[in-house]
Formats: sequence, C-alpha cells, structure tokens
Amino acid sequence: MAIYRAETKPISRSAGRSVVAAAAYRSGEDLTNEIDGREHKYSPRQSSVAHKAIFVPGGGSVDRSDLWNGAETSEKRKDARTGREW
Repeated sequence: MAIYRAETKPISRSAGRSVVAAAAYRSGEDLTNEIDGREHKYSPRQSSVAHKAIFVPGGGSVDRSDLWNGAETSEKRKDARTGREW
C-alpha cells in the first residue's frame, strides 16, 4: 500500500527567502529579483525540469519574471509571506 504525502511551506522574507529565487530554481530559468537586484541563474538545471507551466485565469499568458517580481513588490512588510511551495 502506498503512502502519499503533501507538504506546504511558506516562502517568507523573515526566513531570508525570495519567491523569485524559488521560482527560478523550480523552473530552471534565470530570473532577476527587481527589489534587491540579485540574479538567480538556474538555467543549467533546466535539463532536470520535466515540465513547467503557469496557469492564468481566463487562459491568458504571463511572463514568469513579471509574475513573481509582482508578488514580491505587492508585499510591503519585511516579514511578509510572498509565496508557498507545494
């Protein structure tokens, strides 16, 4: 019998994490955090990423960098939770 497990972790600034860095790692892309100017280069990891997609309501499309930098800039507090990992 298989045992399944699902886990959710917050991406929080108070822990020193960035949602842009997490998105760059998960997608295997190079993204720049516009708040602090740090470049997160994970394109060499792209060969180990099986599939990546962004689903937008209404079937539109959005740039990954714009989406996650928008999430970072929308939160003003230094201890904000800017995303969640599943």
